Amino acid sequence: MKALDVVPLPPADPHRGVRVFSDYRGPVRDACDVLVIGSGPGGAIVAKELAERGKDVVLLEEGPPFGAKDMRQEAHESLRRTMREAGTRTTRGSVFMPTIQAIALGGGSLVNSAISCRAPDWALDGWAERHGLASLGGGSLDAHYTAVEQFLGIAPTPDEVLGERNRLFKRGCDALGWSSEPTPRNVRQCKGSAECFTGCRNGAKQSTDVSYVPAAIRAGARVYTSVRAEHLTGDTRRVDGVRGHVVEPFTGRASHEARFDAKCVVLAAGCMQTPVIVQRSGIGNRSGQVGNHLHAHPGLTIMGIYPHRVEPWQGATQGFHSLEFLREGMKLEVLWGPPALLAMRFPGFGLEFKEHLLAYDRMASFDVFVAAHRSTGRVRAPLFGWNPRIDFEIHPEDMALLQKGLCRLVELSFAAGAERVLPGIHGVPDVLTPATGVGPLANAKVAPRDTTVGATHLFGTTRMGTDPRTSVTDAWGKFHEVDNLYAADTGLFPDSTAVNPMLTCMALAHRIAGGIADRSLG
Repeated sequence: MKALDVVPLPPADPHRGVRVFSDYRGPVRDACDVLVIGSGPGGAIVAKELAERGKDVVLLEEGPPFGAKDMRQEAHESLRRTMREAGTRTTRGSVFMPTIQAIALGGGSLVNSAISCRAPDWALDGWAERHGLASLGGGSLDAHYTAVEQFLGIAPTPDEVLGERNRLFKRGCDALGWSSEPTPRNVRQCKGSAECFTGCRNGAKQSTDVSYVPAAIRAGARVYTSVRAEHLTGDTRRVDGVRGHVVEPFTGRASHEARFDAKCVVLAAGCMQTPVIVQRSGIGNRSGQVGNHLHAHPGLTIMGIYPHRVEPWQGATQGFHSLEFLREGMKLEVLWGPPALLAMRFPGFGLEFKEHLLAYDRMASFDVFVAAHRSTGRVRAPLFGWNPRIDFEIHPEDMALLQKGLCRLVELSFAAGAERVLPGIHGVPDVLTPATGVGPLANAKVAPRDTTVGATHLFGTTRMGTDPRTSVTDAWGKFHEVDNLYAADTGLFPDSTAVNPMLTCMALAHRIAGGIADRSLG
């Protein structure tokens, strides 16, 4: 193992050297070997790996950097500052499905729960079999997973930061004979303060803005934040850079023009923004496949109320999970989040609502998400602005699987000792008890619009494959039609990973960077 494979102790200011909005006094212009657009779990890895291999790298990020002092615990303010569309982004179609994407240095890694799971070999084997990706079968990413895990210090959540909420999940799984385990996460010295979704004020989460981005800068990369990439430049066979604008943080107001020339461009703006850039540019989409095949992990949550104090604000946000039903397409997890967001799901009004609030210290929430192989959607660039139109349809069989998973969470909660459960489903009693059991939920006819489905795991809009008529890139992330244009975000996924996608995105980015490094950029 080389010394560079292990991240050193972060500097006092991990964002030192990052260009910010106040640094720009006029039009921005730069040139490089490799231009990487997006600083999240894909782009930051590519930037670091290529810079360490001697490439001249520029990394662009539309959002600003957030230090520990910039984090806001209050949900509305946090969403407004760190999320696209102030956290109100949703899909259209058979379900009103909230889906939040970050706009910040570090991308989604800044505001997720740090869950870092390898995709099971059988899921990657499915990619190989169904999409002709022979080089990406089970075991193909092991070396890349290991490189990322060692760099970030990924490890199972330790017992001392679990808190009662996570222990209740384990207790319920044990009682039912279901497997469960501490969640692997990219954190160092986590204090278990359950604030992952609003940004880690303790600086424990190894989001890419404090891990890979500083490493890229140490290797010579230049990082520009508050710069929006808008159009690829070049022709249909070869790009030569990107043009866009400097944008003001939080308002998105465009100011100075920005132009970056490059021998190679890597799009890692996320599976929502990457298609918008490509569609607006008219490069790399001759097949019309860019933005199609959007897939997600739709999820639902229940809230259990226990006879003793749980103090759910203590303990890792998502410190325990169960893979017992993964082959069926379901993953069960512990969940927590900002109180204001969770309280929106409480039933009733007036006194009834207040009574639920009074039980807040005795609550624990669990969630289920499903692989949703049959559900699909698409992303389209808007006529005006830069926020995409997102359409998504949940297939009836996937909805039935979600309902089944929710029933299992209710069973788990009762097995852990819950005295009542709030299922949060229209047409189902507001409160279930051990006396009612799971029957009212299991026997209900639940439609997508009866639920509060959410999805933060999205993928597939620039999917990999061997057929240029049905896919956008090859197995190395290179666009079929363009010699020097790559993708390196979850848009590459041809199908579900079955588990949380971040680590697989990072492993693919590590692999793609190696492929680019081995090529002559011309």
